[in-house]
Amino acid sequence: MTDAPASQQDAPRFGKKQIIATVLTLLVLILVFAIVLPQFGDYAAAWTAIQSMTSLQLGLIVAATIALIIIYVYPYTAAMPGLRFKHGFYTRQTSFMISNVIPAGGAFGLAIQYGMLSSYGYGPTPTTATIGITGVWNSLVTLTLPLIAVIGLSVTGQSETDDILRTVIAAVLVVVMIGGLALILRSDSLARKIGGWGNAVIQWGAGLFKKEVTFDAADFLSDFRESIIEVVADRWILITIANVGQQLAQFSILYLAVVALQGGFGGPISMMEAFAAFSLGRLATFIPIPPGGLGTTDAIITGMLGTFGLDNDSALAATLVWRAATYFPQVIIGVITFLLWRRDQSKHTTPATGS
Repeated sequence: MTDAPASQQDAPRFGKKQIIATVLTLLVLILVFAIVLPQFGDYAAAWTAIQSMTSLQLGLIVAATIALIIIYVYPYTAAMPGLRFKHGFYTRQTSFMISNVIPAGGAFGLAIQYGMLSSYGYGPTPTTATIGITGVWNSLVTLTLPLIAVIGLSVTGQSETDDILRTVIAAVLVVVMIGGLALILRSDSLARKIGGWGNAVIQWGAGLFKKEVTFDAADFLSDFRESIIEVVADRWILITIANVGQQLAQFSILYLAVVALQGGFGGPISMMEAFAAFSLGRLATFIPIPPGGLGTTDAIITGMLGTFGLDNDSALAATLVWRAATYFPQVIIGVITFLLWRRDQSKHTTPATGS
């Protein structure tokens, strides 16, 4: 794969598209938090419910939040052998802050990851592989967890008959995605063949809009495979565990909040129902606006918790606790790690190593 070092890459700019994304993000946030969520529950009542939580319950949520912040580093250390925890921590927290605060900030978050890993001595090839592996595995886990949740609800008799068809469709999609990735990793010829099919679809779609597309999916998949195949072959189990663990750590915060607000484990919401609300809500993170599914994920989780039987005010309160615990601490830490990294860079320059 031909990659320019981070210092030579075109830095993303805050231009017209970013301004439009900012406006759209603000509109979505206003719509969700000022109009949609109040339809599910009352903010004042939700705050009262949160204040009724015991010190032990709040302490468990704080402990789970700290665990999440630590676990959040491991998808990177799993995908990049030899990466120090401190360097992975700085990179992950800083990129989280940028990607989840700046509207459509994925490009900015990507650029900062390249820059930081380069400063720690990693060249473009291992950096590209790490970012690619982490992104692909996170997406696969995000898409697979809802399927597991729906199957779990079916097995425990907590889902409707109509869910069976949706479960089958979801299962087929997940199998196709995982199978496609396995074929891409198996050989370069298969990667190029799949890329060729992708090119046909892309050209067909471009023809509908009378647009010319120069992107070559075959070359892209071949280069992608070459960049990750060695690490994935040796560490795919560790990479999978790290990415699943990251999302389960997020879920544990929501579930602890639900348990606290419904008065114990025997309340109206079971663990599997809370997991279904969480995993289906997480699908909204694929929408680039607003960043990190802010607002859209919250609305889905709140609505589903209410549908499963939690009273509306408690459902809203649980979602607000989850959002506060999974968003604000990492944003604040990300600002600090960025400033610390800049301070370190001002003191010395680390020569790049690796290829």
